[in-house]
Amino acid sequence: MNLSLFISRFLVIVVFALISYSLTGSIVVKSTMGIILAIVSLGATAVFLYLLPKLYQHPNEEERAQR
Repeated sequence: MNLSLFISRFLVIVVFALISYSLTGSIVVKSTMGIILAIVSLGATAVFLYLLPKLYQHPNEEERAQR
């Protein structure tokens, strides 16, 4: 495993850990706003990680023909 892949996966784990920590902290103190913000942050991170590989994909032949 190369270093950049290791660092990126480590950062993803750290981000999810921080979001989970904030969500559990918000649940403990019964903060509705904190719970909502943590869930929105979790969803935004998941969507970002879903869309990130598409950024690096090369366009297919069909997409090149359309342009």
